[in-house]
Amino acid sequence: MLYPLKFKPVLLDKIWGGQRLKSWYQPESDKMINIGEAWVLSAFEGRMSPVANGHLEGDTLQDVLEVYMNELVGDKVYEEFGNTFPLLVKFIDADAALSVQVHPDDEYAVENEQSLGKTEMWYVMDDGAKDATIIAGWKEDMSPERVRKEIEEGSVMESMNHYNVHGGEYVVIKAGLVHSLKNGAVVAEIQENSDVTYRMYDYHRRDAEGNTRELHIDKSLDVLNYKASRSALKYVSDDIVQNLAQTPFFTVNLLTLDRTVQRDYAPLDSFVAFLCVDGSAGIDTTELPEDAGSKVTIRKGELCLVPAILNDVTITPQGKAKLLEIYVEV
Repeated sequence: MLYPLKFKPVLLDKIWGGQRLKSWYQPESDKMINIGEAWVLSAFEGRMSPVANGHLEGDTLQDVLEVYMNELVGDKVYEEFGNTFPLLVKFIDADAALSVQVHPDDEYAVENEQSLGKTEMWYVMDDGAKDATIIAGWKEDMSPERVRKEIEEGSVMESMNHYNVHGGEYVVIKAGLVHSLKNGAVVAEIQENSDVTYRMYDYHRRDAEGNTRELHIDKSLDVLNYKASRSALKYVSDDIVQNLAQTPFFTVNLLTLDRTVQRDYAPLDSFVAFLCVDGSAGIDTTELPEDAGSKVTIRKGELCLVPAILNDVTITPQGKAKLLEIYVEV
């Protein structure tokens, strides 16, 4: 029997990572130096999310998918993706700057990387530093020749849009859009299930062993969108339910709650993931008896995955809470 699933985070040290996520994930984070990423929903090889509650505890998300198939993800989603879970959800703490990077679309990634491409969304958390910055898109139309020249000269950052960001702002980063994070930005990231990132520029920095990281300039130039990008950053409202992203790969809504709400997911034919970005809330699937694990509580930094076979969900904030509601529409 399936029930609402919680997962243990997969924590990653990164050269650019910081300290802001450490307090969220103790004691798992105690022995780590800089946490750059916390993968909270992943069926990616080598970084699988282990179930943290109920009789499936210890099984990975991939294990659960291979046993329960369409009961977990929905008929249409399973028909489209099979035993590949379609999404990856994580938090990022960019204490130092991420590389200047770009992701390919599905067509290019399948042909060249045997992987899905990567469209993603960043939701800015309140935990970031006051100078937290998202970099997204070009200030003006560019060309492959000009981008290559600016990478070689170290001036490519000057041609990109820089946004000083605050909690609650968000941006959808389509495949092909040049982007980066810096100055202590902390974001929740919802993306396709892919780890294909092409680094264009990495500030000539070196790791503890004195090595620079690999760049992928030629592939970056293959997949870049060279058109100017305006007003990439968007802002949340005070609505109880606000749509943040409606892409071919995922839908993300922000639920801003100060009272109990009920959600009916029968029309979706998809799993629903709730990512807590502020406060805490109880998730209750009324179709299951309580002793079957129908109720879970998630706090900031945690995620609950409601299987597709469970349609009626009651969400009760503990005081106030904000949740990202994530699903796939095929």
